[in-house]
Amino acid sequence: MLQAIESTPVVPKELATADSIRATLHDSLTNIRNLSDVKEVITGQNPIVKDAMTSIIDLTAKFVPKLITAILVLWIGFKLIKMLKKALTKLMEKQKLEMSLKSFLTSFLDVVLKILVIIMVMDIVGIKVTSFIAIVGAAGLAIGMALQGTLQNFAGGVIILLLKPFRVGDYIECKTYKGFVRDIRIFHTIMQPFNGRTIIVPNSELATTSLINHTREPQIRLDVEASVAYGTDLAFAKQVLEQVVNDDPMILKDPIPKIAVKELNNSSVDFALWLWVKTEDYWTVWMRIRESIYNALYANHIEIPFPQVRVHTK
Repeated sequence: MLQAIESTPVVPKELATADSIRATLHDSLTNIRNLSDVKEVITGQNPIVKDAMTSIIDLTAKFVPKLITAILVLWIGFKLIKMLKKALTKLMEKQKLEMSLKSFLTSFLDVVLKILVIIMVMDIVGIKVTSFIAIVGAAGLAIGMALQGTLQNFAGGVIILLLKPFRVGDYIECKTYKGFVRDIRIFHTIMQPFNGRTIIVPNSELATTSLINHTREPQIRLDVEASVAYGTDLAFAKQVLEQVVNDDPMILKDPIPKIAVKELNNSSVDFALWLWVKTEDYWTVWMRIRESIYNALYANHIEIPFPQVRVHTK
């Protein structure tokens, strides 16, 4: 039985070479077309690139003037706010308003006017203020909860200004805070103790907590103690103390100073001195009265007791 044998046609060498040349030319022409596309992109002749560049140029031409205008409005607005604050401060000084009220009003005005300027700038740039306000209104509950402490401080500042438990310049004591009130602002009050530090206290804390105002009244009582040893002539000791009080020009004669035996202590007889002074003179008298008492007792040979132990032996 004969088996048919299939044979592959033999391609002449010349035809294979021609096909290879034709393929190479086709690839070269394709690359040249691709290079022309790249050239169009680089030179901006490509329709897509041309449209994109036109859109960018148009957008820049419209936005840049708005941006420049917004920056100018922001700069001029802040300058005008600063000038307005100075003018308002001078006006309140002429009206002789309290320092605490002046500080609060200027701080409040500064915040409100800056917010208005920022809203104007947003409108100039093209941000829809109505949409912005709607978004803020929708998130009002969340913002209110987040700013609960801040809102309480603002309300505390209003209460302080209305009820006036203290004013700028008063020396107050609240919990562990002691110092002179230097400024009452929208959300906090600035205090300064004798050590020169600065204490910033939230208004809500000062408005809802008990505090001591040491300088609210024009006169204040200074309480001093002086001790003498047992066996001392109390009448003579009292006379020496009265002389110390009379020699101090800052101690007021009305109300009359009071000197009396306060306590019979373990090793001393204690005198209490109730001295009235002007509020602004309080700390001056406080710092020197004890030294004056010591010098007077020492000069009159009155024994000043101090803790001691006696040991008796047999």
